[in-house]
Amino acid sequence: MSDKHLQDITIGAGQVERDGGRVRLIVPPGGRKAYADAQVEDYFGLRRARFPDSPPVRFSVRARASHPQPAGTLGFGFWNDPFSLTGGVLAAPNVVWFFYASPPSDMALVDGVPGRGWKAAVLNTGRIPSLLLAPAALGAVALTRVPGLGRPVMSAARRSIQAHEALLEDVDLTAWHDYAVDWQPGEAIFTVDGAEPLRAPHPPRGPLGFVLWIDNQYAIASREGRFGFGICEVKEEQWLEVEALSLGNQSS
Repeated sequence: MSDKHLQDITIGAGQVERDGGRVRLIVPPGGRKAYADAQVEDYFGLRRARFPDSPPVRFSVRARASHPQPAGTLGFGFWNDPFSLTGGVLAAPNVVWFFYASPPSDMALVDGVPGRGWKAAVLNTGRIPSLLLAPAALGAVALTRVPGLGRPVMSAARRSIQAHEALLEDVDLTAWHDYAVDWQPGEAIFTVDGAEPLRAPHPPRGPLGFVLWIDNQYAIASREGRFGFGICEVKEEQWLEVEALSLGNQSS
């Protein structure tokens, strides 16, 4: 896929800088009051049902970040932009991507995998809003505040989805690495420098959109049934830098 299919998007103080084939996405220093996001995506202005990416499709990119543990989230891959009103409605999240989240994020979707950190991840909730979405976006968070109900609600949500994750604990975010995802109808294969940290069955069917981003947000969906979103304090400029991006359909 050529650059003409990708668009630079910024929110708040987020910045996108281009130098030839290299792109740097920047979040400047700031407090906890204003959301800042810098991203490159292929679905701007499209309804969710018309997002351009479905299996079989593959992307590869060479990437590094400014900090080993930047404040907020960053990553690259495919998702359905679930928390916007794309198409007029919210949706349950569906993703096939490399994803990083800093404290206080705590999105505990897979047993044995922390709710934050640098991961390869697949989340398939299907097309119907699930219990995972409901507490965060549809007002059912009150249910999790009833004493004793938070953990059962979250356990039910986790049983209703297909989630697979691998923590990339030996991959230094600040060093250049070659990342790739081969998203097929029956599985999604992740590689880092040619090694395979995750081969996940039952990925989403699509369509999804491709996104590269860095922001200053955190999200919580803990095993104990705590839910929430907020803004992280960014104490110094942080960025995600990428080059050699390739994105396109593959033969089955």
